[in-house]
Amino acid sequence: MAIDPYSHTPVYVQLAELIRERIESGELPAGANVGSEMSLSQEHGIGRDAVRMAIALLRSEGLVTTSRPLGTRVRETPQRRTVELTPGASVVARMPNGRERRAMQLDEGVPVLEVRSPTGDVELLPGDEVELTRPER
Repeated sequence: MAIDPYSHTPVYVQLAELIRERIESGELPAGANVGSEMSLSQEHGIGRDAVRMAIALLRSEGLVTTSRPLGTRVRETPQRRTVELTPGASVVARMPNGRERRAMQLDEGVPVLEVRSPTGDVELLPGDEVELTRPER
C-alpha cells in the first residue's frame, strides 16, 4: 500500500497504518528500527512533520518507543505477571499522569490499572505487565 496524497485520510494516518501493518505482520519484529524521520519522509514522499505525527500516533498506541540514541523502535512486549484480585476488590483502567508515567517508567500509550482493595487501599499497576484474575470460588 502506498501513501495517497489525494485521499481523504491524512498522510500521517496512512503512514501510521503502513507501519502498524508491518509490525502486526512480523515484518518489523520487537526491537526493530522503524526508520529515521528523514528516511521515512524520503521513502514515502511526505514531509517530516507528517512522519513525526505518524510516529506520535504509534507511540500513543504503545506500538513503538523513541529514545535519543536508538531512534524509533518497535516496542518489546513486556512479560506479564498474574495478579489475583482479593474478593471485593475493584479495578479502574486509566491513563497515567506524567508523574506516574515517569515513576513507573511507562511508555507513552500504556494505561495503569488502579486496583482498590475492600479496605480502600489503592495499588497502581502497569496495564501492559499484569493479567488480573479473580479467586476461584
